[in-house]
Amino acid sequence: MTAPTPAAGVAASLPGVKLLRRALLALSLASLIAGSLRLRGKGGVPPQEGGWRELRLPTR
Repeated sequence: MTAPTPAAGVAASLPGVKLLRRALLALSLASLIAGSLRLRGKGGVPPQEGGWRELRLPTR
């Protein structure tokens, strides 16, 4: 009969650790993609018409 190895206790928690690693990897990739899209942006030219117009207040 052989003695149980210390790794036997760790093997029981491996599915949870694997799930946690996959979740962290997915969140990291999602944040990298979102960050790159946000930084890249569109830039573009601001509108040339419309916008604010001056208010005419009644005289007192």
